[in-house]
Amino acid sequence: MQDDPVVAVADLRKVYGLVTAVDGISFDVQRGEIFGLIGPNGAGKTTTIECIEGLRRRDGGCVKVLGLDPQNDADSLRPRIGAQLQESALQDRLRAWEALDLFASLYGKSVDWEPLLAHLGLGGSRDTPFAKLSGGQKQRLFVALALVHDPEIVLLDELTTGLDPQGRRDVWELIADIRSQGKTIVLTTHFMEEAERLCDRVAVLDRGRIVALGSPEALIRELGEETRIVFSIDHGFARESLASLPSVTRVEIIGERAIVHGHSDSLVVEVVNALSRTGFRFRDFRTQQPTLEDVFLRLTGRSMQEREEG
Repeated sequence: MQDDPVVAVADLRKVYGLVTAVDGISFDVQRGEIFGLIGPNGAGKTTTIECIEGLRRRDGGCVKVLGLDPQNDADSLRPRIGAQLQESALQDRLRAWEALDLFASLYGKSVDWEPLLAHLGLGGSRDTPFAKLSGGQKQRLFVALALVHDPEIVLLDELTTGLDPQGRRDVWELIADIRSQGKTIVLTTHFMEEAERLCDRVAVLDRGRIVALGSPEALIRELGEETRIVFSIDHGFARESLASLPSVTRVEIIGERAIVHGHSDSLVVEVVNALSRTGFRFRDFRTQQPTLEDVFLRLTGRSMQEREEG
């Protein structure tokens, strides 16, 4: 049926020796959405997406992709999905057009890869050897290889890792454009800003388990994360002038920076009025809305960076 999920994962489990990489997770992906598996390195994201692709055999649970089992129906499923792997690489001397021509020949049908190259901003690099492409160009080429056979579902594993901020934003635009063509996208990332920008829904993974599932906006709202107001202050600022406000939950002073936490929609107005009444001079006033990073911190007790380093 049209409304059935295109990816259905139920109680998925994968174990490597004494390490449980994926510990009984369940989620669905609907047709036409961008679904994100997010969390730090080692959370189980890549193992999960490899089980969806059929590259790795699960140790328990059930996975259905377009109604097919990726382990048992690999031949039928392969032409319908496109995948970019985290550790993707090509032979150094292989030119961009040669890679696309080769991959297109592996499928029973394929799109015209010349317009695809141009559409992905690689028209001027069609004759460039793989080794001489920039990091962003290589990522775009891998996306082109995943799209050359016109798949229904596109699986992207840590696509923007290693890119500079501009390259990352270029790829974000590319992913949004792929979705506009009617594709369903499942992606993994440890960049929370990336997930907020791109994903309709996310599964937040930590140590092989899903700790939250839903749209980024809903997860932030449901956990009641605070809004923060940040500004620079002169010496002698008294935090008590703001700490007693009804909307304020706490005030931090870090050097010349004040951070005011609160929940109410009137928080900004109350803080600005209080600062005006006291006559304290302040600079660089700005608000910081809650993020998925805040959600992760609330759920796990550690920041994403601490998880990466731990």
